[in-house]
Amino acid sequence: MTGRGGPATATATTPWNSVSGPARPGTAIPAPIRAVAAGRPVRAVWENKLGGITFEVGAHADRCFVKWAPVASGIDLGEEAARLSWAVSFTPVPQLLSQGADHAGSWIVTAALPGQFAVAERWKADPGTAVTAIGAGLRAMHEATATAACPFSWMAEDRLADTRQRAAEGRIDPASWHPAHQQFGIGQALELLAEIPPVDRLVICHGDSCAPNTLLTDDGRWSGHVDLGSLGIADRWADLAIATWSTEWNYGPGWDNLLLRAYGVPPDPDRTRYYRLLWDLGP
Repeated sequence: MTGRGGPATATATTPWNSVSGPARPGTAIPAPIRAVAAGRPVRAVWENKLGGITFEVGAHADRCFVKWAPVASGIDLGEEAARLSWAVSFTPVPQLLSQGADHAGSWIVTAALPGQFAVAERWKADPGTAVTAIGAGLRAMHEATATAACPFSWMAEDRLADTRQRAAEGRIDPASWHPAHQQFGIGQALELLAEIPPVDRLVICHGDSCAPNTLLTDDGRWSGHVDLGSLGIADRWADLAIATWSTEWNYGPGWDNLLLRAYGVPPDPDRTRYYRLLWDLGP
């Protein structure tokens, strides 16, 4: 349901520890979401730090999810819709049912997948199971299809070019960075990012591999991935660096090596440092 919230057009000023999470009680339901619901119950389930909200609509057989992005969020849900439509044929992701936009924002409607978010209270109380499933699910996604078939890029070169452009426009705020990176100014950070590590292995990356974006079934196995707005070809460490980092935010320190063992790869400190810094400067 997103760790980052998707592309933004405005400077990010949210403190690092103010991250996406369960929607607040009393969250307003935009008119387009009420129209999609057509009288069915609606419940806000997730909100990202840019103002995007995911709603659960209906129950049982007619249950679906509607992701809403207000205009001010800068989120382009059309990008996610295109990626979902492409990825659904080879890996468990939500089926796109419809999409729309008006003067206030845009939305996509997707079918429900089985399972709960990996940060549901049940799995926060059992982080070993959750982290193992996240690692296994990420490996399965990375091996599901050949990169030659993918029309989308998440390559470091493309992301770095975008980062440099936003820096030149004054749209990067170091105050929003993780404390580990706040020792760097923008100039130094860009210098470090200029040294892109050699590719370990090209795969179809999730693009936002934070723990909430993996679903787990009742038996503790991964059942699918959500929030595919940045899916694309990249070195697998673009995902692994963030997936391991996310275990610390969601379950506490000490779980990163378990995720890597479940995935089946030894730690790579250099690539991990690089891709965490690149992600931190991203939109």
